[in-house]
Amino acid sequence: MSNVIAIDGPAASGKSTAARLLAERLNIAYVNTGSLYRAVALAARRAGQEMGALSPEFLNTLKLEYVPDQNGRYELELDGSFPGAELRSAETASGASLVATQPAVRDYLLGVQRSFAGEKLIVMEGRDIGTVIFPDARYKFFITATPEERARRRLAQSGEVTDGATLAEVAKAIAERDRQDSERRIAPLKPAPDAELIDTTGFAVGEVVDYIVKKVQAGTEEK
Repeated sequence: MSNVIAIDGPAASGKSTAARLLAERLNIAYVNTGSLYRAVALAARRAGQEMGALSPEFLNTLKLEYVPDQNGRYELELDGSFPGAELRSAETASGASLVATQPAVRDYLLGVQRSFAGEKLIVMEGRDIGTVIFPDARYKFFITATPEERARRRLAQSGEVTDGATLAEVAKAIAERDRQDSERRIAPLKPAPDAELIDTTGFAVGEVVDYIVKKVQAGTEEK
């Protein structure tokens, strides 16, 4: 059994914030796997690569690591530097959706993601952590929310949407991302059979984190 707290869910469900705060509460490492796909898309754009057809040769030139930043928090480093705001741009997010459908990219990142697990407990967040990356994770949660709630959250995130975007436009984009993620042939978005479903609509993120912490602590005491 892998020492991983797997947190999956669709876009703008609140899983990233919950996962990050959970890691801070438990004083363990946090890995945002969505950032890995964004980093691949960003690297491809920088190199002038065709987003829809990345080769294993190109992917193997990349260096992706989670390292402590100046504040001691683990941040994704791409080829020796922190990508910062570029990683959170709408353009990079769109590119991530394209590269995530490619078997070569998923195969490459499968090894990268599994390399982060070790003897210490970690929080890993994405869309297929509990189903594909770590089906043997010690703890599995699938976080979601209503489409309207998710659209409001995405609008509130700086840099995640284009300037002037409306709630309806953001909700439509999220619905399309859900369709792509759930219908893709490789690693479709879905809860693991043994994952606990958490609907965060109407709940503060602190309440969600409190709930997961209690579940993890209770599970630890039982082992």
